[in-house]
Amino acid sequence: MKLTTRTVLGWLAGAVAAIAFVAVMGNLAIRPAEQALRAHAEQPAGLVDVLFYVLAALTLLGAAGVALSRNILYSAIGLLAALMGAGSLYVFLSADFLAITQLLVYIGGVLVLLLFAVMLTNRITEINVSNASLGLAGGLVLALAVAPVLLAVATVTPWAVTEPAVVNHTAAEIGDGFLTRWLLPFEIASMVLLATLVGSVVIARKEIKAD
Repeated sequence: MKLTTRTVLGWLAGAVAAIAFVAVMGNLAIRPAEQALRAHAEQPAGLVDVLFYVLAALTLLGAAGVALSRNILYSAIGLLAALMGAGSLYVFLSADFLAITQLLVYIGGVLVLLLFAVMLTNRITEINVSNASLGLAGGLVLALAVAPVLLAVATVTPWAVTEPAVVNHTAAEIGDGFLTRWLLPFEIASMVLLATLVGSVVIARKEIKAD
């Protein structure tokens, strides 16, 4: 990349803005939260807490693989990990129906459809996907500005601790909503998925005929 005075000044302005953002957020949010946290006694982490962090890490690593991978097949595999982790996190919210739907629809349906489109499209794995407009440096500056604030807020905030509620099955209520109030959006989503399937087949057939 050719460096010019305008480019260097732009990166310096971005770095100054990132440092100022971290400093302001530290004074407004992080420091007061840290002082409030000292008044609360720490509790030892249990098996449920460890499992939650493992699933959260799986989701974040999968999402990072989708965004950072230059191979579209590896991006699809990263999407598999992200969707699986997000679906598993629904269990902690007592959302059993959403967890199963996440696994069946997004992983068993949409992701499998994407993998079929990738496999059937000729030489698609040879294409390198990259963000040429911002580049890696711009993403690193943005990450360095946002990530410390998010990590600090997540670690020092005195989150309210409550007793876990009784697990209630939500399949009946959600199913009733799909067939009454949300019937039209549900059918529109089905039509979108059907159009995606037809489009992938048409693209694959054109690739085969071209050869």
